[in-house]
Amino acid sequence: MKIELDKTYNPREIETKWYEHWEKSGYFSPKVNAAKKPFVIVIPPPNVTGILHMGHALNNTIQDILIRWHRMRQEPTLWVPGTDHAGIATQNVVEKKLAKQNKTRHDFSREEFLSEVWKWKEEHGSTIVRQLRRLGASCDWTRERFTMDEGLSKAVREAFVRLYEKDMIYQGYRIINWCPRCHTALSDEEAPHKELEGMLYYIKYPVKGKTGEHITVATTRPETMLGDTAVAVNPKDERYHAIHHHKIILPLVDRELSVIQDEFVDPDFGSGIVKVTPAHDPNDFEMGQRHKLEFINVLNPDGTINEKGGAYAGMDRFKARKQIVEDLEAQGLLVKKVSHLHAVGHCYRCHTVIEPYYSKQWFVKMRPLADMAAKAVREQKVNFVPDRWTKVYLNWMDNIRDWCISRQIWWGHQIPVWYCDNKNCKPIVSRENPTKCPACGSAKLKQDEDVLDTWFSSWLWPFSTLGWPEKTPDLKCFYPTSDLVTASEIIFFWVARMIMAGCEFMGAAPFNTVNIHGTIRTETGQKMSKSLGNIIDPLDVIDHVGADALRFSLMMITGAGQDAFLSPEKFEIGRNFTNKIWNACRFVFMNMKTESFDNFELTAEKIKNLGWVDQWILSELNRSIDETNRALETYRFNDACGTLYHFFWHDFCDWYVELSKQKLSEKVFLHVLEKSLRLLHPLMPFQTEEIWQKLKLITKKDLGETISLAEWPVSNKSQVFDAAVKKAELLKDVVFLLRNFRAENDIDPKKGIHVAIDSQDALIKELSSEIKLLVRAEEVAFKSGVKGWLKVGVVKGAVVYVDASKDIDIAKRKKAIEDNVKKLEGYLKALDAKLANDDFKKRAPKEVYDGELAKQQESLQKLNHFKDEQKALETLS
Repeated sequence: MKIELDKTYNPREIETKWYEHWEKSGYFSPKVNAAKKPFVIVIPPPNVTGILHMGHALNNTIQDILIRWHRMRQEPTLWVPGTDHAGIATQNVVEKKLAKQNKTRHDFSREEFLSEVWKWKEEHGSTIVRQLRRLGASCDWTRERFTMDEGLSKAVREAFVRLYEKDMIYQGYRIINWCPRCHTALSDEEAPHKELEGMLYYIKYPVKGKTGEHITVATTRPETMLGDTAVAVNPKDERYHAIHHHKIILPLVDRELSVIQDEFVDPDFGSGIVKVTPAHDPNDFEMGQRHKLEFINVLNPDGTINEKGGAYAGMDRFKARKQIVEDLEAQGLLVKKVSHLHAVGHCYRCHTVIEPYYSKQWFVKMRPLADMAAKAVREQKVNFVPDRWTKVYLNWMDNIRDWCISRQIWWGHQIPVWYCDNKNCKPIVSRENPTKCPACGSAKLKQDEDVLDTWFSSWLWPFSTLGWPEKTPDLKCFYPTSDLVTASEIIFFWVARMIMAGCEFMGAAPFNTVNIHGTIRTETGQKMSKSLGNIIDPLDVIDHVGADALRFSLMMITGAGQDAFLSPEKFEIGRNFTNKIWNACRFVFMNMKTESFDNFELTAEKIKNLGWVDQWILSELNRSIDETNRALETYRFNDACGTLYHFFWHDFCDWYVELSKQKLSEKVFLHVLEKSLRLLHPLMPFQTEEIWQKLKLITKKDLGETISLAEWPVSNKSQVFDAAVKKAELLKDVVFLLRNFRAENDIDPKKGIHVAIDSQDALIKELSSEIKLLVRAEEVAFKSGVKGWLKVGVVKGAVVYVDASKDIDIAKRKKAIEDNVKKLEGYLKALDAKLANDDFKKRAPKEVYDGELAKQQESLQKLNHFKDEQKALETLS
């Protein structure tokens, strides 16, 4: 039967149809085969609040390419999907919704508020999951998980209790990062530092009993001086030996401060004497513990000054700063203030400036976990791609600090610790909700109000999603997983902690390879973000050009581990390619004479008797199979795209189809097309499925239900013909030469040209009909000693001529060459001077200087080419 394709490719209709079919047919669920090692990826769970952005599109396209490729290699392949409850982010969204009703979470009981959050999650939480389907993500949706579903909640409790029982979880007062807007503690990784232009204030602190004497301290946060409990000097700093046993008076508060001696103080920094505020600075906290100082917290959780701040109580921290500076100045205690650039922590969610805050929190001891996770990488049980991230990871592990895991919000896994009404009883840490105190039998128990850091559930993701702590068949079959695909910004948040958790709870690292991709940026290098108003919505791109075009464009322009520089125009790469594939297939299908084939396979006898053009395209197909495999095996997705783009667009469409128009070997065409569709499928799943299903209609051999389960092509060395490849390369060189000549002389595409070739090579003579066809020549003559014709160039010893008197306007061409010669000579004169300049030689980086040299050589070649043509044209005048 005749294959029919619509005149234009309609991605929306095709994409919806095939995704629904794939999912309904269960193609994304692995068929377990004990004899084959499975390939497994767990998705980096997007926040339940999220919508698909271009970073998701890049990340999930890479994962889907790997998944589809391994699935076609007939490996049991599993991609576990799911979403993260995103504690702070989700609670913020719901609180903003309530604010529109003039309500806060405190207008509700905890249970009522959580009910509101669950309601929001049910209404909006599946948005990004639907959007991932539009992208073509072939996840096993029957295994979809949520970090607060029943199974994962059980895993979180199990992990907490196990670590607590090993004395690796503890509660204590520490300096933590506090967000006054979100009213919660944050880990160091959740409080990234940003450079801010602030002020450094130099303040006089009077020495008690020494009228007129004072010391000078410097601070960027004058409001914290309200909590000072000492000043410190280095014991070796002789300048301050005289005040070691004196008291210092804290300005504005009149509190007496001791002078302590501590090696931490750098005598060469500032005045060599520092104020010590143990409750509001991590370094001061350490000194406070060493010297048993008083810890005075002067801040409320909302960032206002508390009752310990005296006259400043109730003021916002920044208003208090301003007032304190004014009061110090009025009392003659402000020495000076100078501009100061410093790094300040910000909440990763609301971007509020955080406060170092003395607070009672829950912590995980990280050193033993970090040692195991570092060992896994050093022993190459886990490998980073690109490798440069290994050093970054290990550096963080070597300098790790304990992890603050408690958060003062309501949405999340509530800490599984209960307190008895009897204060003499120890806290109860339990896997199940206790009904009474095991020590005294009292039923009056209260659970810790804090919840666990969101990352405490997601660090268990590679095995909790497979059923842990139960010993499930999935856990036995699919753990450890194979690859993790993620961005560099969550190496510490998530990747490192997953490796720790895998080593601790499973006795094995959770994956073999961590593929770190780049960041999405604008064409000018600016990071894309909603706040900057420079985003490109992937769903808009899908609506406009289709998911295949989006996927292919992203992969084509993104080097391994490199940032992606996007503009709307970049997606025309994929759109044009999908159109090229569609139109080429449609053209050939319309012109095919045979309506049915036994199969598309080629026997050895059939191949042996093929013409050189067919043998050449088979050679190029097998080379492309090898190159694509090498690229995918080394995560060079852009190289895989480049290989297949060049093969299909140029070799297959531009050359093979064009050369075969007079006599198409239909079976070879279909064989190559069917294999090409398989190679392209991981990159462009929708269009390849549509065309592949059409091919099924004209073969009696059962190709299978879907291209997504078809066998991945394997190269066949017996189908590589060096002689045919050599012949094709010679033909291309001659054709390129003559096509360039036509373009340079603006020859009408419909007009034939007259070609003569001076060569004794029998191979080029065999190509006369192909040359004539591809360059639209009236004649292609082979003769020696050509005279009166214009020499166009030399190809592998063959001199190529055209009859200039018939084919071009000689006077017009001479004028164009003259202009080009003048232009190039002027350019080379300036370039020669630049390269001869001693200052440029000294200052220019080697790659810049070498680049200029390359430009010089290229321009010289062009100039010589034009001068040769100029001389040749003179002989024709």
